[in-house]
Amino acid sequence: MMVDQAALATIGGAIALAGGAIGSSIGIAIAASAGVAMLSRDSTQLRNVIILAALPMSRIFYAFIVMIIVMTTVIPKIVAMPDAGSSGLAVFAVGIIAALAFAISGAYQGSVCAAGVASLAKTKGRILTNSVMLAVFVELIAVLGLVFSIMVLSMLGLM
Repeated sequence: MMVDQAALATIGGAIALAGGAIGSSIGIAIAASAGVAMLSRDSTQLRNVIILAALPMSRIFYAFIVMIIVMTTVIPKIVAMPDAGSSGLAVFAVGIIAALAFAISGAYQGSVCAAGVASLAKTKGRILTNSVMLAVFVELIAVLGLVFSIMVLSMLGLM
């Protein structure tokens, strides 16, 4: 039985999108949960809590970019190929790798942000900049997941 390479590529893009949604959801939930607890002690820190709780949301945007690239550029190229070989399987694998980068980094960035949120009341908000800077290190993993996905798709000649 022949496997439809375009279908495999579509599933790969969908998996990347799912990983981004999962990472964003878990990360936001972790940071926002800490925020709710912290706001009971100091409600003036709402703006800072929102900033820290929203940081993991970027994963869904990165995943959406991967999905758009797959749907608008990669799949039309696969469909146009006389012999797609295992191009769809390669895109499927890229989707899994991107999904893991987005999901895991989102969850862990939520943990970093939650630690920052927990310290807002004690520091009267002065910890915000340091917390964001530390959260950016975890953000880099998601950015690299996006960049590496684009790079691999380009190296495969699918972009």
